[in-house]
Amino acid sequence: MGHSFHIPVLGLGFSVDTPLKVARYGISSVASIVDDDMIERMREFHSKQNNIEYHPIRKIESDHRAKRIKAYLNLINFLIDEQHSEIKQEAFAEGADICRYFELLPESSQEQQIYRQMLGERNPQKKAELQETLRTFIKKGDAEVNIMVKVDKVNLGKDGFPLGDKFTDALAALRGFAESELNTSVVLSAGMNPKLYTYLSEFDDFFPNGDEPARKKVILKVSDFRSALIQAKFLAKKGLWVHEFRIESGLNCGGHAFATEGYLLGPILEEFKAKRTSMLEDLYGIFKNAITTKTGNVPSQPLTRFTVQGGIGTKSEDQFLINYYNLDGTGWGSPFLLVPEVTNVDRDTLNLLKDAGEKDFYISAASPLGVPFNNFSKSTAEALRLERIAKGRPGSPCTKKFLVSNTEFTSDPICTASREYQKLKLEELERLDLPEAEYKRKFNNITEKLCLCVGLCTSAILKNDMLKPRENRAVAICPGPNTAYFNDIYTLNELVGHIYGKTDLLDGVERPNLFIKELQLYIDYFKRDIENNEGNLNDKKLKQLENFKAELLRGIDYYQQLLPEITFSEQKQMELELSNYRNQLEALSVSQIAEL
Repeated sequence: MGHSFHIPVLGLGFSVDTPLKVARYGISSVASIVDDDMIERMREFHSKQNNIEYHPIRKIESDHRAKRIKAYLNLINFLIDEQHSEIKQEAFAEGADICRYFELLPESSQEQQIYRQMLGERNPQKKAELQETLRTFIKKGDAEVNIMVKVDKVNLGKDGFPLGDKFTDALAALRGFAESELNTSVVLSAGMNPKLYTYLSEFDDFFPNGDEPARKKVILKVSDFRSALIQAKFLAKKGLWVHEFRIESGLNCGGHAFATEGYLLGPILEEFKAKRTSMLEDLYGIFKNAITTKTGNVPSQPLTRFTVQGGIGTKSEDQFLINYYNLDGTGWGSPFLLVPEVTNVDRDTLNLLKDAGEKDFYISAASPLGVPFNNFSKSTAEALRLERIAKGRPGSPCTKKFLVSNTEFTSDPICTASREYQKLKLEELERLDLPEAEYKRKFNNITEKLCLCVGLCTSAILKNDMLKPRENRAVAICPGPNTAYFNDIYTLNELVGHIYGKTDLLDGVERPNLFIKELQLYIDYFKRDIENNEGNLNDKKLKQLENFKAELLRGIDYYQQLLPEITFSEQKQMELELSNYRNQLEALSVSQIAEL
């Protein structure tokens, strides 16, 4: 049976080495491979920690980005294999990792039941036989990697000209994974990149060998059925199979929040449930034709998993999602930021997180990508941003340049969080001579951007004592709203025990269920969208807002019909909350606002 949950990617640095900490226990997790500078520093750190000779890969080397990622993933693969071998050979002694492996499993699993039987067995021979049986059950968790597919900066050679498509950031990262010894999955997120998806087909490891599965697999992180189908069909035409659809709440998640057009998680999961079989049949037909043409083999239909993540907080929610929507597992992300043995959160930020409340977590415009971003108001990066504004020097130095994209004022792209861009943009704003309220709103929109390239790595650097002289200590962090309800620092055993219902870390905590919380977030998002466009609504935007509202109301209808099935919440309370949010929405007249 194994574990029914995985740990999704957590920023750039927070889960960059999480696989080294949990894979030995059979838990799968995801590391970002966006920042090759961070990855190279982590390779040096873990090489030295494990007495492995380290040879730096410098930026002056050709294809350095792919080489760094490949070398780091090879190290991760080697160390996890070592851990796996060691744990299988351990004695079943109190406190040993082999015991912890089985203790972390859900109580309903066959493996843990045999483990409990072994502990109580008094016959030495039978006890030894059970222990050997248990050793055969031990499996490594997957060390998956994440690529945000549109973070795909064009890189220049020494001559100042582009190096070519294969050397853009996303393609180089993919090449690093594809050429590594790590045979797990790449999680593709944040939209669709046809160039990157086509590039996947250049690596044999992504294709099955007859009926043997592909050595490397593709996972799509998606927020609605339509986009999932479009992306999967594109890949299937290349002979590439999607091995998992990782369905994520549009707003009730950590990191970047890819808001849907008002589609709520429940109705989205219902659509996947209703269309899952026909979807896979269609995809297999396309895939079979493409793979037969490419390899001459006709493989049987590969397995596909469907999982969900975003805002799950209790065992009852977790189990309802799996059972009602016929899912294969769940993702638990932000609560693991409060587990020091799993993620890289420095001590100061950890204490700020555990003591924070609902209002400290908010969806912001802080990301230079122009995508809503889950921010933490008490972070030291946010404090530094406000300090720079107060000193009349808004914006950050741009050193890593992973998110450069804007060419309003310059021929070469620059980052909207950079001091250079914000200075130019604010000078332009001054010349517009706007009313004070509008000026202030636009000023805040410009200066709200944070340097994520540095800020999302700083915590890992601080925690592992890798800070260099003159490096910034300000930490940016992007927890999901669900973090507000977890108010302590936990061990891995405590949080996994909570996921499986062995303990209740939220006992006595007042918390809306995941569906209600997401609905609240979407209504707040809708209100802000109206405010930001007040007095400036064209027909296209007006129609978009009206459709958004209609979808939210349809979502409320869906939840009201679902109420008799609800097992994770008090039904009368949920009914009252749905009625309240319906009233709020119906009181918002988009057409009247347009006339103001």
